[in-house]
Amino acid sequence: MTEPSEDSQHIEKLYEFGEHAAKTSTKAKQLAAQLIPRFFKFFPSLSGPAIDAHIDLIEEEELAIRVQAIRGLPLFCKDTPENIGKIVDILVQILASEEFVERDAVHKALMALLRQDVKASLSALFKHIGSVDEPTTDEVIREKVLSFIREKVFPIKSEILKPQDEMERHITDLIKKSLEDVTGAEFRMFMDFLKSLSIFGEKAPPERLKELIGIIEGQADLDAQFNVSDADHIDRLISCLFMAIPFVVRGASSCKFLSYLNKHVIPVFEKLPEERKLDLLKALAEFSPYTTPQDSRQFLPSVVQLLKKYMPGRKTGEEMNFTYVECLLYTFHHLAHKVPNATNSLCGYKIVTGQPSDRLGEDFSDNYKDFTERLTNVEDLTRATIKKLTQGMDEHNKAMAAAKSDEAKSNIKTQQQNAKTGLRTCNNILAMGKVRM
Repeated sequence: MTEPSEDSQHIEKLYEFGEHAAKTSTKAKQLAAQLIPRFFKFFPSLSGPAIDAHIDLIEEEELAIRVQAIRGLPLFCKDTPENIGKIVDILVQILASEEFVERDAVHKALMALLRQDVKASLSALFKHIGSVDEPTTDEVIREKVLSFIREKVFPIKSEILKPQDEMERHITDLIKKSLEDVTGAEFRMFMDFLKSLSIFGEKAPPERLKELIGIIEGQADLDAQFNVSDADHIDRLISCLFMAIPFVVRGASSCKFLSYLNKHVIPVFEKLPEERKLDLLKALAEFSPYTTPQDSRQFLPSVVQLLKKYMPGRKTGEEMNFTYVECLLYTFHHLAHKVPNATNSLCGYKIVTGQPSDRLGEDFSDNYKDFTERLTNVEDLTRATIKKLTQGMDEHNKAMAAAKSDEAKSNIKTQQQNAKTGLRTCNNILAMGKVRM
C-alpha cells in the first residue's frame, strides 16, 4: 500500500501537471483555468507558480479561456485572504476590457471578493482611485474603478457594509483620503454617498455633521487666498456652499464659510462673474436662517452695504436687479432678527435690548433716512413692475390662444413662466418691505 506521503507527492505532481497544462492546448487551458484555483489551497508551496500560470491564462487570446480564468480568481483568496489585494489589482486591470462578457466576469469576481472580505477589497479598490500622497498613474483604470464603485458597490451598501458602523467608517475614511484629488462631479458623487450612510443619518451626533461640513470646507479651499479671477475656485466655492446647506440646516456650523465670504468674497462681489453673483446670494439666503448671533453680527454690515448698492436711491434713475434685492432682503431679515440691536448703527432702526451695543445715545438718523428712502423706492419700483408683469400675463394668454406652431407656443410658455417667477419675486420683496424693524 502506498504511504500517505507518497500520495501527497503524486497529487502535487498532478497539480504541477495542471499548471503545465496552462501552456498547452485550448481544452487543457480551459481545464487548467478551473483546476488551478479550485485546488490552490492544498498546495501552498506551489502558490507562486500557480498564480503566475493563472495570470498567463488571463492574458490568453481566446476569450473563453480568459473568462474562465477570471471567474476562478476569487478562489485564490477563499482560504488565503492575504491574496485579496493582489487579486483585486489583477482584476481592475481588466476593467477596461472591450469585451462585455469579460467585463461582466470581472464585475462578478470583484463582487465575490467584496462579499468575502469587504474591508480588504475596498482598500485595494480605492488604491486605484489615488490620493495626494499616493496618486494613481493610470487615469483609464481610475475611471473604471470609480464607475464600478458608483454603479456596483454603492447601490448595495446595506448588503456588503457589515458590520455596519465599522465598515461605514472604513469606507468613509477611504473616501476622505481620495477626496484630496477629485473632480467636482466626483466630489458630489462621494458626498451624496456619505450622506446616505447611517452613521451620518438623521440621528447622527453633532460631531458627525461637523465631520461632513469639514470635508466640504476642505474641498472649498477656505484656507486659500481668494482670487476673483480664479473661476475654478469660485465655481468650487459656490458648489460647496450649496452642498453644505443641508448639513447647516441640521445644525452644522456655517461659521467658517461665512467668515471666508465676509473677509474675501463680499468685498470683491462686483468683480465676480455675473452668472455666479446670484448663486452666491441665493446660497447666503439659504444659510441665513441658521446663522448664530455671533456670525450674524459679523456678516450683517456686509449685507447692508450690498443692499444699499442694489436698492437704488429715489432720484438716481438706476435700474434694479429684483432677484438680488429679494435675496439680500431675505438674508437681512434673518440676520437682523438674531442681532436686532445691530441695526441701529447700520440703518438707523432702533431696537432696545438693554445692551451697550444698542448705541441709543448716538445719532444714526442719516442712515435711517437713506435706508428707508431706498426701501420706499424699491417698493415703488416693485409695484410698477408687478403692474407691468400682470398686463404682460394677459397678453401672453391672448398670444397663446392665437399661437399656431409648437415653437410659438413653447416660446410663449417660457415667457409666461418668467413672468410668474418675476411676480413671485416682486411679491416677496413687498412682503419683506412691510416688515419694518
